[in-house]
Amino acid sequence: MRSALLFLFLITGLYTTAQDSLVTSANKDTVDVASLLSGIFGKKKKEAKPQSNISLLPALGYNPSVGFIFGVNIAGGAHLGDPKTTSLSSGTATAYLTTKDVMNLQFRHNMFTQNNNYLIQGNVQFTKMLVIDYGLGPGSGKERIDSLIYPIRFNEVRINEKLYKRVSKHVLVGGGVALNFHNKINDEVKKADSTMLTPHYGYSTAYGFNPVKYTLSGVFLNAQYTTRDHLNRSYKGVYADLTLRLNPTWLGSTKQSWQMMTEFRKYISLSSVNPEHVLAFWHLGTYRLKGDLPYLDLPGTGTDMYNRSGRAYTIGRFRGPSFFYLESEYRFPITDNKLLSGVAFVNIQTVSDGLNNRFFSAYEPGAGAGLRILFNKKTRTNLCIDYAFGKYGSKGLFFGLNEVF
Repeated sequence: MRSALLFLFLITGLYTTAQDSLVTSANKDTVDVASLLSGIFGKKKKEAKPQSNISLLPALGYNPSVGFIFGVNIAGGAHLGDPKTTSLSSGTATAYLTTKDVMNLQFRHNMFTQNNNYLIQGNVQFTKMLVIDYGLGPGSGKERIDSLIYPIRFNEVRINEKLYKRVSKHVLVGGGVALNFHNKINDEVKKADSTMLTPHYGYSTAYGFNPVKYTLSGVFLNAQYTTRDHLNRSYKGVYADLTLRLNPTWLGSTKQSWQMMTEFRKYISLSSVNPEHVLAFWHLGTYRLKGDLPYLDLPGTGTDMYNRSGRAYTIGRFRGPSFFYLESEYRFPITDNKLLSGVAFVNIQTVSDGLNNRFFSAYEPGAGAGLRILFNKKTRTNLCIDYAFGKYGSKGLFFGLNEVF
């Protein structure tokens, strides 16, 4: 475990040695899938029309959590003000079905108003979901036997909207609202054997939640610092966000609770000639301050807004009242025209148990590598294909749109 932590942070040593060596030719024009297909199938025109900032992509892939995926992604970006003073706004709409009877409809957005005076950030999601639960705390599910695996099916509505006001060049403050509603929760092991005390049922009844449905709704108070050069695929800069979330019963929460959330990202371009050589770092933290959270709203693996953390493990593989996560990734171009690029990554996570104990007492590492295919060079939209492996025999392919962080 110490070696995994050491690798996570000592990888920063690449910066001092790779500044000149990790450089490839950047003379050729950048090529994306849209321009490639246009060149193959399009008709010759006297004047080339500007490329659209909207990409329509098939969602075909596989994720260990949900099975094989069939659907569509629509990703787009635009400047809502003067491009010289206004950052690129972006949005992604996703709709898919899977072979494990999962359905997902989701829209995510980051919108900057004129001169970046305001940032509107949000996620709206309707999901018919399946998670394979292993209980609370780190090290859960050490042996892959049926008695330690608890499939849970449920319907979920998740709405998160934040509004930030810029108070200086790089600092924004604001607030927002959140709604997480779970219903038709089917604890399949409990349904098959009513005498079985599953982690979900035991936790829910012990802390006063209805095992079939519950709600977590609240308000955010936020402070954000950012110097990133791009939202979808950063080459340099810093992103930091501090959030206090209050979940009062008068807003609809089944029980009152308080949480604090932290996020930090750092991007270091290793070459001034070819900035796509990037060393990136990511931290996520969610901490229970007061009260009790519903079981399926407990933070953990893959429960971030984009369900991308913890590659190597299924969504919810490790969960608890408090969660801490670190990841480091090296990104590099493969072809000179930037159509193909690659990544290598390592991550580590820890969670507390049902009593909010054992936090930082055990760590769960993951590592892997992946391929990136550039779909739209203007919005830097990538298709991500990753293979990752972790402890307890956990491994799999992970597909996604845009960089993981």
